[in-house]
Amino acid sequence: MQTTVTWKGAVQFEAVSGSGHTLTLDGAPESGGANAGPRPMELVLMGTAGCSSYDVVHILKKQREKVATCVATVTAERADEPPRVFTRIHMHFVVSGEGLNEAKVGRAVALSAEKYCSASIMLGRGGVNIEHSFEVVEQGGEAQG
Repeated sequence: MQTTVTWKGAVQFEAVSGSGHTLTLDGAPESGGANAGPRPMELVLMGTAGCSSYDVVHILKKQREKVATCVATVTAERADEPPRVFTRIHMHFVVSGEGLNEAKVGRAVALSAEKYCSASIMLGRGGVNIEHSFEVVEQGGEAQG
């Protein structure tokens, strides 16, 4: 795996992934940025949520669950002093579909957290307290659990 990051001026950078995708990273205006892209630490959260979401959907599809949507909302707290690492991350999944088995959704979230999501496992081993929660929504219906 590889990426190239090139400084574009001020606090803006262009990142190109090994698979050829380009993304602009930028700082907040109060840090000299133009808010032209996400902050690097936001990308860490986005990547972690994407990694875990991929696992949850993949596991449920393998179990032949009829998943319509999976939305992960991730909140994080950071240390007050540099290096301002993440100290706590909470990942909340809302999974909707037809006749979803709540126990299977819970197990998929747990498997991602404990075994498959390399991003969240790496952060957890680095000392970040990572919490997971979920809810199941019947497609066109109310939340379960």
